[in-house]
Amino acid sequence: MRGSANVGASSSHPKIEAQTKMKKLTPFLLSGFLLLGLAACDTAQTSANAPDTTATQGEVPEPEAAQANQNDASSEVRKNQLEADIRAREQRNDVAGDPNVRADGDLESEIRSKLEANLPASKLTVDAEEGVVTISGSVPTQAQLDRVASLAQEIQGVKSVDVKATVAKATPQ
Repeated sequence: MRGSANVGASSSHPKIEAQTKMKKLTPFLLSGFLLLGLAACDTAQTSANAPDTTATQGEVPEPEAAQANQNDASSEVRKNQLEADIRAREQRNDVAGDPNVRADGDLESEIRSKLEANLPASKLTVDAEEGVVTISGSVPTQAQLDRVASLAQEIQGVKSVDVKATVAKATPQ
């Protein structure tokens, strides 16, 4: 009898151990995926052809690409989406903690959205580290370049802005 009782107990015991291990493993796996996602997105760009890092200057955009970026960025629907994204992140941060202390990734994303909505045809890359923001790339006009820093400063949590962008007008071919 004793042996049969142990067999029944040992067959259910591995299931409980497996469930316990899975419960412990699940948060670890989810954290790993989130960290991988953050590592893959370490700079924010206003367009797909913006520089990969803030250490690189932007090139003169092709006229077709500049027009496509401008059409997308100047769409009222797109502007509303970008502004809603910024507001949602700010509200989430207000609930979670100090509104002036922001995660670097949130700052990069919000500034990118702000620049994309307000500077059509720009090719900018945004990097943030503890509230210090670096923006590089190119914009088509001096007027847009003059607005880069002030637009970035509108985002909560930005301590300072270093603009390394240049003016590079699209040239007809």
